[in-house]
Amino acid sequence: MPDLLRTVLDHGEQTPHAVALIDAHGRQISYGTLTQRVKATAGGLRANGFMPGDSLLFSIRPGLDALVLALATVAAGGTIVFIDPGVGTELFSARAELAGARWSAAESLLYAAGGLRPARAYVRRRGLLLPDLSALPVRHIYSGRWLPGVPRGARPLRKIVGPSLPDEPDPDAPAVVIFTSGTTARPRAVVHTLRSLSAGLGMLRQRCALEPGDIVHTDQLMLGLPALAGGACWSLPGTPLDPARFVDQMRQRHVTHAFLVPGDAARVLDVTPKWPDLRGVLLGAAPVVPALLRRIQAAAPGAEVLSIYGMTEAAPLAFATAEEKLAHPGPGDLLGTPPDGVRITVVDDELVVQAPHVCPHYLGEPSLTKLHTGDLGRIDDGRVIMLGRRKDMLIRGEHNIYPGLYEPMVTAIPGVREALLVGIPDEQTGDEEVVLAVVLEPDASLSPVKRRLPEVIPPSAFPDRVVAIAEVPRSGRSRKPDREALRCALR
Repeated sequence: MPDLLRTVLDHGEQTPHAVALIDAHGRQISYGTLTQRVKATAGGLRANGFMPGDSLLFSIRPGLDALVLALATVAAGGTIVFIDPGVGTELFSARAELAGARWSAAESLLYAAGGLRPARAYVRRRGLLLPDLSALPVRHIYSGRWLPGVPRGARPLRKIVGPSLPDEPDPDAPAVVIFTSGTTARPRAVVHTLRSLSAGLGMLRQRCALEPGDIVHTDQLMLGLPALAGGACWSLPGTPLDPARFVDQMRQRHVTHAFLVPGDAARVLDVTPKWPDLRGVLLGAAPVVPALLRRIQAAAPGAEVLSIYGMTEAAPLAFATAEEKLAHPGPGDLLGTPPDGVRITVVDDELVVQAPHVCPHYLGEPSLTKLHTGDLGRIDDGRVIMLGRRKDMLIRGEHNIYPGLYEPMVTAIPGVREALLVGIPDEQTGDEEVVLAVVLEPDASLSPVKRRLPEVIPPSAFPDRVVAIAEVPRSGRSRKPDREALRCALR
């Protein structure tokens, strides 16, 4: 098995008693146990009819079961399709159809919540729009204990056990599919191979110098896997993030490195301005503002504070320390220096990437030779500086929000003439306040519209504020909506 997968499993043979994973409840799992379970599960998948090239829809929260099944699926020559059941039933169905998977794996609680009528009514009142996973025409695997709603014939993950590990997977076959954007009519998903994943995660591991003895505290798979590849321990905080518990876990587990999105880092700092003795604080998934960097430096004075710039299509693309970012006089946001092997150029003001870890293609689309990031920027003395985003994507916490997914559904609500979702940056955290601005029909009021919003917008994208405006500002010859003008007005 090449690179990442083989490296992780080799630790089980070489250092079987070393701790590989500490789950959200504090339970420790050794490398030997992890390796045995991955091999047995990969063999069990094959024994149950899973074939090389098969895809598996994956809806299991970070934890031992999720890690074992993800690695085992790739080891068995299959593809993990990360699919969020909380995006709404229509978008979920469109994504599942595009994936064309023969298998699905989900927590038993999700099967129950989406398939049983009383449970569906309850979660809908809580603002969740969950699909009926049991209705998918696939073979089902469930994690956790059996619950009503789990489809007949579904296999419990703990019983997916086989006698031996299958042959080594093809390093250039699809290994992971991650949906990023698009509409219900045309969803879009990034496809990574084992080779491209290994290249990118290897760059993260090398720059962060993760090795045996380190303990990396994060719920992000793309940071946990480099820790495991380096022989370090992956510490899971649990989801959703609880700032007080996050800090307690860091202290109790003697964490050496922590990864946070900027919005979560601000929440943790609000709980305690002094963090444990960390050697590294890693930040990513959103811009990092100077005020937040200074707070983190004060909280963890002995740590290297590292900002990671990357995309789902290719991560990492550049690294910048807190000192480098704070010393940058502007304009623009210093993203940092690309790692070896990454070539970033500027074409029509847009950052364009060529690198070994760029995804080979989007699902159902032709091969990629270059990655057009949608980010505007320039290169100064080998360092990348971002000047803005060509895309309309908003970032709140760990969630990427694509207005084009939800604006048409909002405008379908009676009384709404136009709708725009925009983000207003918070100068203290770098996070974005998501604001929904609507133009109402004459004699319509905002209250009924607000009551209907949970039916069309999932919690991960739900606006922080809803406002009525007289008209949408427009610009250019085509009179397209001017989102920047709207942001300025809403400020």
